[in-house]
Amino acid sequence: MTLFRPCIDLHNGQVKQIVGGSLTDDNSGLRTNFVAEHPAEWYAELYRRDALRGGHVIKLGPGNDEAARAALAAYRGGLQIGGGITPQNAEEWLAAGASHVIVTSALFNTSGQWQQKVLDELIERVGRERIVLDLSCRRTARGWTVAMNRWQTLTELEITTVTLDKLAGQCAEFLIHAADVEGQCQGIDRELVELLGHWRGCPMTYAGGITSLADFELIDAISHGSMDATVGSALDIFGGTGVRYADLVKKRSQAPAGATA
Repeated sequence: MTLFRPCIDLHNGQVKQIVGGSLTDDNSGLRTNFVAEHPAEWYAELYRRDALRGGHVIKLGPGNDEAARAALAAYRGGLQIGGGITPQNAEEWLAAGASHVIVTSALFNTSGQWQQKVLDELIERVGRERIVLDLSCRRTARGWTVAMNRWQTLTELEITTVTLDKLAGQCAEFLIHAADVEGQCQGIDRELVELLGHWRGCPMTYAGGITSLADFELIDAISHGSMDATVGSALDIFGGTGVRYADLVKKRSQAPAGATA
């Protein structure tokens, strides 16, 4: 059964929902769907109250460490942390209360070439069971290509079953945002979901474009419940109108025993 994975996206210390790929170094093209009145720990406490484990806190650039630490402290062991994670700081974030570290950009050089030695070092420091590989991607002529640097830079790594098979043994799970539809509330990238949903190598969470409960249920149907999903801009607690948080909590509570994140 597809489970709801909650999120806390942080930008300049605030919880926000940002249109995928619009975040740049100078913020000149930034498009924001929602800026929260509540601090990050308010959302963490909400997720803890509703026993929603396996959600992710994502630091979108600098200025978010304090807010991220507050969220992790409010729900120790219940949230993953991503954004600027490296082998050098991963243990620090786990000690701060994260269940897992989420890593992308550190695994590539500035040209987008894969650096296996970095992943090897990360595994040596924290263990593969504490690592989530963020393979968020953009659609290209070849299919889907992993994007780093806040989804601005395409890498050499393509999303294929061969890639997933190769990396599955080096992490606990995958997090994959469909960056081209992220934050737009116009529906999921169905072809990407079909590709991912037919693969069964390790746990995976999809994000991007969910605009209604029907989209969530479509992911469940396509993947036969093997892939979890997160909802951002369409969710009522983030100012959206397409999906009610209470409905997702209820749906998750109906999951069979053992179907936990």
